[in-house]
Amino acid sequence: MALIDVTDLQKYFPVRSGPSAKHGWLKAVDRVSFSISEGKVCSLVGESGCGKSTVAKLILRLMKPTGGSVLFKASNVYGLKGEDLKTFRKSVQIIFQDPFASLNPRMTVFDTLSEPLKIHKIVARSQFKDKVVSLLGSVGLQPDVMERYPHEFSGGQRQRICIARALAVSPEVIVADEPLSALDISIQAQVLNILQELKKGSDISFLFISHDLRVVRYFSDEVAVMYLGKIVEYSMADELFDKPLHPYTVVLLSSAPKIRPDGQKRIVLGGDVPSPIEVPTGCPFHPRCPKRFEPCDRIVPKLEAPVEHGFSGRLVSCHLWNPY
Repeated sequence: MALIDVTDLQKYFPVRSGPSAKHGWLKAVDRVSFSISEGKVCSLVGESGCGKSTVAKLILRLMKPTGGSVLFKASNVYGLKGEDLKTFRKSVQIIFQDPFASLNPRMTVFDTLSEPLKIHKIVARSQFKDKVVSLLGSVGLQPDVMERYPHEFSGGQRQRICIARALAVSPEVIVADEPLSALDISIQAQVLNILQELKKGSDISFLFISHDLRVVRYFSDEVAVMYLGKIVEYSMADELFDKPLHPYTVVLLSSAPKIRPDGQKRIVLGGDVPSPIEVPTGCPFHPRCPKRFEPCDRIVPKLEAPVEHGFSGRLVSCHLWNPY
């Protein structure tokens, strides 16, 4: 069952190139649709600036959309008020990219972890300490850190505290926005193991945003590939990594650092990423696509199942697979 359904989600920002210039629109997110199923991990991947973090903020209702909808258990997130909104905030939590910036430097670990318990009335005040100890234990931290402040911890320890804070309210969905990128490689493995244990030991669903494709393959059930604010391919993780369909996905996977004993060369694209203010007509990837042909610069391909058999459950936005 889908906990979160995203349909035709849009976020356009007004921009102006000069004092006398007309307003334009930066299309950060342009008609994005996908779902997050119960107990599953859906990952968003793509280049910096493609709209991944904006999608996360829209789902969390940290900003208003230009269009489209986000449903949580069939209820429109943007229509929630009062106790319904509070319940949504409790059910959908976030782990930010920078653990130091997301922790209040004037609050001890105990204060940080007990605050959501107080707001959402999870346990009685007399049980706060026991609950905080339990939360710290779930992320591999000892009880003696409760009275310490964020600056006294390493980056990995701070991220563990952020995970414990998200777990304090027993969420149903966790949005993890680049939770590993600010950490050393050895610490990344420790934090990833904690997230993997949460995935296996609970029914928590994840929206996982990452640049590290190795981590995405290891941790994800489904993957959505974004380019210039659009999803260009959506698939089960193993299928996408074993046989990518969209030319951009092929290039993206090729860019991941790895040893190539078969002599396969890394694919290098020519040109720059087009401006999201002036998105090319037709397929947004066509100016850089090594496989473009006649309709690509005129007709926007739909995100739909490939015509060719053997790709059930996959969606791709490309004329190679879906002739117009």
